[in-house]
Amino acid sequence: MAGAVVDRPYTLLSCGISIDGYLDSAAVKRLPLSNDADLDRVDAVRASCDAILVGAATVRNDNPRLLVRAPERQRRRIARGLPPAPMKVTVTASGVLSPNAAFFTTGMVEKLVYAESPVADGLRERLDTRATVVDAGTNASMERICADLRERGVRRLMVEGGGTVLTQFLTADIADELQLVVAPFFVGDSRARRFVSDGCFPYHAQRRAELAETRQIGDVVLLRYALSERFRVEQAIA
Repeated sequence: MAGAVVDRPYTLLSCGISIDGYLDSAAVKRLPLSNDADLDRVDAVRASCDAILVGAATVRNDNPRLLVRAPERQRRRIARGLPPAPMKVTVTASGVLSPNAAFFTTGMVEKLVYAESPVADGLRERLDTRATVVDAGTNASMERICADLRERGVRRLMVEGGGTVLTQFLTADIADELQLVVAPFFVGDSRARRFVSDGCFPYHAQRRAELAETRQIGDVVLLRYALSERFRVEQAIA
């Protein structure tokens, strides 16, 4: 069970969806699902973490910076001897990543790329000093990646997508918490990407996830699920 695993970081999944469960639109790049108040909440969660992980498709399609935005939160991290924002982490099987992506060019923080063996050397050469490329073997599993992150000192990991990565964490039962924000509109287009893909999930009709919190944030709602026993421990020490 996920809560029994201790050789990985505390893992928090965070994403926004439409009412009908889509992460984006097939027609609009970076569909805005959140609002300013919720983006500030996400910024605070980022500031509390040691690393932020996204899939390579998210790096390509959304070009995220993955930084802590609020100067005061940056100052508090620096005062604790930390960099102003968490380590950035991505995972790739194809090696298709541009060294000019904002993931690599913004923020004085460590960047890690877990690449499958066939593409690791070429990606290491292409990225040069912009990131550390880790050979993740073939068919790299999120369990092994999380174990490696823990060895690198990551105690608290935030996973911000996309759908493939979120599906992998959930089906592997290695997520401790899910923060799901629902936007007040429909996408209504099956070409768009859903929150998760098909898979065998640990939570289903016979084993329901525990809803730990609901919170209205302007016109969106936050649903916070406890996915392991570690959730309660983390709240006690937060």
